[in-house]
Amino acid sequence: MRTLIKNIKELVKVEYQPKLRAQGKEMSQMETIKGAYLLIEDGMIKAFGPMNEWDGTTDREVDATGRMVFPSFCDSHTHLVYANSREHEFVDKIRGLSYEEIAKRGGGILNSAKATAAATEDELYEMAQRRLEEVIRIGTGAIEIKSGYGLTTESELKLLRVIRRLKENSPLTIKSNFLGAHGIPMEYRGHQEDYVELVINEMIPRVATEGLADFIDVFCDQGFFTVEDTARILEAGIKYGMRPKIHANEMAVSGGVQVGVKYGAISVDHLEQMGDAEIECLKGTETMPTILPGCAFFLNLPLSPARKMIDSGLPVAMASDYNPGTAPSNNMQLILSMACIRYRLTPEEAFNATTLNTAYAMGVSNEVGTIAVGKKANFYITKPIPSYEYMPYSFGENKVERVFLNGVEV
Repeated sequence: MRTLIKNIKELVKVEYQPKLRAQGKEMSQMETIKGAYLLIEDGMIKAFGPMNEWDGTTDREVDATGRMVFPSFCDSHTHLVYANSREHEFVDKIRGLSYEEIAKRGGGILNSAKATAAATEDELYEMAQRRLEEVIRIGTGAIEIKSGYGLTTESELKLLRVIRRLKENSPLTIKSNFLGAHGIPMEYRGHQEDYVELVINEMIPRVATEGLADFIDVFCDQGFFTVEDTARILEAGIKYGMRPKIHANEMAVSGGVQVGVKYGAISVDHLEQMGDAEIECLKGTETMPTILPGCAFFLNLPLSPARKMIDSGLPVAMASDYNPGTAPSNNMQLILSMACIRYRLTPEEAFNATTLNTAYAMGVSNEVGTIAVGKKANFYITKPIPSYEYMPYSFGENKVERVFLNGVEV
């Protein structure tokens, strides 16, 4: 099946020599073609170029006159499988309670864990499937989904089995992440080392036996898991073939960045609290620093020093952190806008942060994240818009008109 997208006003983020990520000054580079075509064959990008150079036959043609084409967003940090919303905690925050205070009294992650335990796998799957349909409509084509709202062996396995079903049935590119060390259950407060033992000796082997996770993750932060806890859990996950990722430095400078780098984490995420030592630690590594603007916005946290990180030569990715407690938005168009408005990235840097670099943070930048021959045909066609800068500029509307995943319109 050959499909031609023709008369494209501007084809954005094309790559003739694909790279795995963009860093430092590279993040300001973004190639486009005005008056373009895009050829899809068997779900993959076959060719692209100026429209006046097209001379061929196809099975289907789509006219994109007046419209732009972008590679789909890649959202490398979500908690999309959950059972309940937490708007009552939202009101608590308005009244002055901090995230840590809510967590200490059994709210936050523990609240979601309780609801998850009560839900069936089918119920969780149906809710998650509807959420995936929403993210597709706003332009996301690849997504990482974490467990972490189980906090018991059976509930964590239930969440990961839901993610496996989503992988099998969704056109999205999906990666799964085992986050058993997301919070400390109330019954383990005061002796959390016993919970760490449960994660290492029971949860990880069972997750591995069923082949349920691509990554292993830990919430290494003040009030959650220590650097020592984190190191032990990551070591155990690595033995079973799971690559590390880290929740780090949301509440404090926790040492999470350093332990993530030490164990070869593909990404360290959050980073609201970052010093010069953390930036230096990341230089020259394969670890992608990943910022979560939705969480910082929702919790009124300090902004990660994205500008300083890029200017120092680092790559930066930006993901949604979509979850019911601290970032209840799945909208990567909004994250793109926040990257520019709040973190002072240029539009070009923001596109790199939400496509190629987030694809890298999921380990799939060789498959998605740019318009390149041989990559999956994951892209969207916009409504008529004046320029690619309009995408982050107009933060209150859905600019996506049509979505193609694996070369098929969905």
